[in-house]
Amino acid sequence: MAYETEDHETQYCFPSINSSCIKGIRSRYEYNIMYVFFSLLSAWTVFLNLLVIISISHFKKLHTPTNLIILSLAVADMLIGLIVMPVDAIKLIETCWYFGETLCDLFMIIMALLLSTSVSNLVLIAVDRYVAVCHPLLYPQTITTTRTLISICLCWVFSSAYNTTYVISGRYFESSQETDMCYGKCYLIIHFSWTVIDLLFSFLFPMTVIITLYMRIFYVAHQQVKVINTLMKGGKCVMEGSMRRKSESKAALTLGIIVTAYLLCFIPYNILSLTNSTVISSSPVTFLLWTVYANSGLNPLIYALFYRWFKISVKHILTLKILKPGSSLLDIFTN
Repeated sequence: MAYETEDHETQYCFPSINSSCIKGIRSRYEYNIMYVFFSLLSAWTVFLNLLVIISISHFKKLHTPTNLIILSLAVADMLIGLIVMPVDAIKLIETCWYFGETLCDLFMIIMALLLSTSVSNLVLIAVDRYVAVCHPLLYPQTITTTRTLISICLCWVFSSAYNTTYVISGRYFESSQETDMCYGKCYLIIHFSWTVIDLLFSFLFPMTVIITLYMRIFYVAHQQVKVINTLMKGGKCVMEGSMRRKSESKAALTLGIIVTAYLLCFIPYNILSLTNSTVISSSPVTFLLWTVYANSGLNPLIYALFYRWFKISVKHILTLKILKPGSSLLDIFTN
């Protein structure tokens, strides 16, 4: 067990192995509280994102390019709650890795894949909203369902290939170095060149694209709303196209809140983790990493606050009305 013993003897992750890492000592109370907390956080994240996945998958009216990207983001968030959170929680609470080097590599690939795919989905959302708000006449021809699905698949495939290469190269570099690694920990020693590459492709480039596009989106949306409000105050008839642009602007604002929430969690973690300073303890990095994980359970709450269709679809799911014949054809926007 990982909790504190009465004699306070030094405990090892693998007592029978000479090179075993030392196990951290926790009180029984701290040990139990942490397991309960992380279990509830994981279950909450999986449940909420599953509601998003079922809603968009079931109702035909929700099969739009924008919602397909939201669906992809929800899948990544759900897998973070289903796989990454429980495994990382065990590693954090037990202070040891009991599952071997192969599963350690697999875990790091999955964790990096899901985090980088989430960022890729946010880039796709930014591009989708940019075209919808700034070039509304081109949107139906440019952002089609087929192109969106292809873009989502490419994000998952490239993220898988990149992160697999990243972990394998890290293991190769680690084996070529003389390090005093103990047995019972799960981490990588990455070459500086890979650190720079990862900084550019997984952090600086996507963040620059997202921030630049949203600055343009909010400027154009602000100008459009001002024009529409001026027409309405003047008693002039507002055409359907103008109201649609106002609706697109509202959708951009909602998705912008999701992007902003993720960036507020993602940027501090990356900045702190990339410093590699011995002055900074692992505790702040661990805390910021878990804020990124917790963000996966925050997105559905934002949908619930700003999307009426999500509230209606959740009601139908929880009351099992989606099991009725023809329920997928329900127009939940007018229901």
